[in-house]
Amino acid sequence: MRIAILGAGAWGTALALSLCPRHHVTLWVWDPADLAQMRRTRVNGRYLPGFEIPPSVALEGDAAAALAGRDLALVVVPTSALRETLERIAAHRPGLPVVAASKGFEPSTARLPHQVAAEILGPGAVYGVLSGPSFAQEVARGLPTAVTLASADPAFADAAARALHSPRLRVYSSTDVVGVEIGGAVKNVMAIAAGICDGLGFGYNARAALITRGLAEITRLGLKLGGRQETFLGLAGAGDLILTCTGDLSRNRRVGLLLAQGKPLKKILERLGHVAEGVHTAREVRALARRIGVEMPITEAVCQVLFEGLAPSGAVEALLAREPKPEHPTDGVGKGPMAPPV
Repeated sequence: MRIAILGAGAWGTALALSLCPRHHVTLWVWDPADLAQMRRTRVNGRYLPGFEIPPSVALEGDAAAALAGRDLALVVVPTSALRETLERIAAHRPGLPVVAASKGFEPSTARLPHQVAAEILGPGAVYGVLSGPSFAQEVARGLPTAVTLASADPAFADAAARALHSPRLRVYSSTDVVGVEIGGAVKNVMAIAAGICDGLGFGYNARAALITRGLAEITRLGLKLGGRQETFLGLAGAGDLILTCTGDLSRNRRVGLLLAQGKPLKKILERLGHVAEGVHTAREVRALARRIGVEMPITEAVCQVLFEGLAPSGAVEALLAREPKPEHPTDGVGKGPMAPPV
């Protein structure tokens, strides 16, 4: 298969390294300085240093050239750049099947990636999303990884998953686009909370409780928006949440750790040098949850720390002081028992 990967961050580059032994891969690099450096050294020194990019991966700075003759476009950019990238595809290769690996809500509109895609590519576009527990460095090293590819078109979901699948990058198909997107977006908010919890030294018990209650929040929101419960118990839900809340490579967890140390948010983001999607996603998730009547106390606490000056310790204490409730009442959002708020 001839694949264009649009976005040469850590994840886009890692996917290029993983897919190039089996497919013809072109990696589109939007920044001219990054492109020149990568062509000169065959290493993505800015986002994924230490990994050589094989000669079989074509590096391209022109989107039209990168898309020409391709069978599939993998869009691997932050949600803030998703609209612009999809517009390039619509302009240069209308009708080209697209799989997006962006996790979060569009900052200006609070739309999920598939909603942005429908607006730009049209309601009949062949479109899917790729998400799951996947640190770019481990994929680049060829370590075993499993992710989910979802599309409203079951045939496309199955065909695309099979095409991208390998023994080291296992790709499972799904038709629950909303569930996969919600899991990938909101887990970043929970990872900030987990980082705060760890940074304050609350221990493994507290972290386990926070992850479990975080999954309850993600599920409540996802079910209300039309996702399926089994998705939140799978790779794109619990799997991605566990990895992002516990792994040292998690940028969002690092945001929480540094917040717990008293570092200002602006300095934290400058220090990271990469996008931490959970920061702007937190605001969008809170607004959405309030609008549709879903209680998300962990998300509320994270927003208060990020944007309203609440001390991290105060946020944790407020969560601990909440009234105890039964763990598994039926809340009327979906089928089956649902965990209550923290």
